[in-house]
Amino acid sequence: MPLTKQEWLALEKKAHELRRLCLDTTYWAGSAHIGGGMSSMDMLTVLYHKYLNLDVENPNWEDRDRFILSKGHAGVALASVLVDYGWNDPEQLKTFNHSNSKMGIHLDSNKVIGVDASTGSLGHGLPIALGTALAARVLGKDYKTYCILGDGECDEGSNWEAAMAASHFKATNLISFVDRNKCMIDGPTEEVMKLEPFADKWRAFGFIVKEVDGHNFKELCEAIDFALANETDSPVMIIANTIKGAGVDFMEDNYLWHYGAIDEEKYNKAIESLEAYYEARKARAEKEGE
Repeated sequence: MPLTKQEWLALEKKAHELRRLCLDTTYWAGSAHIGGGMSSMDMLTVLYHKYLNLDVENPNWEDRDRFILSKGHAGVALASVLVDYGWNDPEQLKTFNHSNSKMGIHLDSNKVIGVDASTGSLGHGLPIALGTALAARVLGKDYKTYCILGDGECDEGSNWEAAMAASHFKATNLISFVDRNKCMIDGPTEEVMKLEPFADKWRAFGFIVKEVDGHNFKELCEAIDFALANETDSPVMIIANTIKGAGVDFMEDNYLWHYGAIDEEKYNKAIESLEAYYEARKARAEKEGE
């Protein structure tokens, strides 16, 4: 179903609120992986507020859709989403990454409600997601599994083993994304370990590939709708071209903000930038929405 202008504007508002919460959490923590959190926030927003089949009153509902954040270091973004969703105490964000907090910098599925898999060591998320997708088939369930990978973690061979298996076992109930912000901890991905031709690599492993603007809800929804309607035997990979630190001008497209510290001065500048970013995105939705 096409994204309506009303839905688009509602998603923009929610994404803005979640970016603010992600910023607040980073400020309270002193530092966090905010760059990749901001770049992946639109994917998280559209999944949790449009597509994921979940029960707010029962986070462990057996037939719920599964979500795996393979780029687990972006837990500061997912934690914000799961608190906003109503599954965790908002006060926990104020202790994010502090000693004895339930919310470590990589979220623990045994401590944070709504986390389907603990992650941290990169390259594990897609294999886990494939496992939950195949489990649905064995159990006769129709739930979907969604997975977001980082582009830097695609240097890990375990991702490609999972990709090969997903194609072989025709895991079309697995819908995957790569947060293609082109930055990793040590520099631009194409300088550290070249990934291009990236889409062709996934196609060679048997995936249908959709390349989209990862900060455009219309394009994201069209790609997800395509994946949900897919009647072929091939799984879908959505390569979401994003900007590291999206919405905070002094962080954008800068690999040094893979992980960063926020003091009061930076916090206030970031708020101003996020407000301007939101206004620009609202204007786009008003212009292009139907």
